[in-house]
Amino acid sequence: MKSSALKSVRLDVEWCAQTVLPIEFRGREYKLEARAYQGADPTYQCMVLVNRGEGPDANAMPVVRVHSGCVTGDIFHSLRCDCFAQLQAAMDQIVVRPNGVMIYLPYHEGRGIGLVNKIRAYALQDQGYDTVDANVEIGAPIDAREYDLAAKILFDLNFPEIRLLTNNPAKVEALRSEGITVVERLPVIVPPSPYNKRYLDTKRERMAHKF
Repeated sequence: MKSSALKSVRLDVEWCAQTVLPIEFRGREYKLEARAYQGADPTYQCMVLVNRGEGPDANAMPVVRVHSGCVTGDIFHSLRCDCFAQLQAAMDQIVVRPNGVMIYLPYHEGRGIGLVNKIRAYALQDQGYDTVDANVEIGAPIDAREYDLAAKILFDLNFPEIRLLTNNPAKVEALRSEGITVVERLPVIVPPSPYNKRYLDTKRERMAHKF
């Protein structure tokens, strides 16, 4: 049962709707629990997919991916980033794990700076800037993402303790600062391409990502 402390965290997050979502993934059909949430800012909307554990697996430790939306990568399969590859690798885990959870945050586009600014930063990368310096040059934060809504969703799902699929230690610390216990960080390893090698090197060397 949720404590009053866990309930209080829902004051500025709304669970708006729920359904069963049949999906095709890797040539197989899966039926996942789908929930839509909205934060205090109505533009902060997200979708959550849950492969709910049943029977003896009902209390399994959740394996969670908090995924930042990426139109260029997730939809159009851009090779300039590793977003689509990471999304697929995370789903490989989620569809087979009891209490596998995908929290998809569209408003995190471009590490939170938005689609237009991301394309502006891409244009500077064409001129030789790396992903960090390009953001600075256009006057945008290096990483503007916040994870309070993701944490509140995990509390709402009654998953205050998780195993997190990420290469980003800052994401681990951000969720911990919101009260989530990250028991283990599970790396999401995908092979680089000629188009994103520098991008991945920058994430490792300048943003402390672990690969």
